[in-house]
Amino acid sequence: MKEVIVFAEGPTEERFIKQVVAPALHGLEIFLKPQLLKTSQSGKGGALSIDRFLLNARNTLRQKPDAVLSSFIDLYGLDTDFPGFEESRDLTDVYQRVVFLEQALHRAVVAHVGCRADQFLPHIQPYEYEGLLFSDVDALAATEPTWDKALGALRKVRDSFETPEHINDGYETKPSKRLENLLHPRYKKTTHGPRAAARISLEVLEQECAHFQGWMNRLRGLARPC
Repeated sequence: MKEVIVFAEGPTEERFIKQVVAPALHGLEIFLKPQLLKTSQSGKGGALSIDRFLLNARNTLRQKPDAVLSSFIDLYGLDTDFPGFEESRDLTDVYQRVVFLEQALHRAVVAHVGCRADQFLPHIQPYEYEGLLFSDVDALAATEPTWDKALGALRKVRDSFETPEHINDGYETKPSKRLENLLHPRYKKTTHGPRAAARISLEVLEQECAHFQGWMNRLRGLARPC
């Protein structure tokens, strides 16, 4: 059995990991345990700072020295103090940017915690979790009975981008804001997010979102050889 602690920056991501991702890995004896990583003492508002990330990483791996640590955090709203953040702004391709940031975060965690390099598998989702839900807008629209009225608008958004992970990160154009503006009843992250992902299916999410698929494959790679 391989235990993997996944830092999740919000309850939506926490539920997604617990309800959709973790069950798919049980057969490989990989057990994911999401851990909500609060952005502050109160957990209300603000971006996730690198200091808080490193503190939690050190405490977690000291308490569970045999575990692997991973993360599921959004590129959108990432605190500017994260390693490599300013340099990454020069990278126009979002996939290159998140890989650059993940590599910088990996170096920072290994240096701070003193863990083995293979004990930390960073994942930064471009641009945010809700981008994944555009992997199948028909399935997304079926999550609520009245959401089919927005199907045409959802398809227009999806067709405007190379992949769901390229839907951009402006405040008014980030994936979650688009869903909130288009869907009635209003899209609620913790309620609708995991439910829609389950309806879409993990297989489709991976087919449409290459960076997310890369994380899933790295997790699968932790399985013990037969």
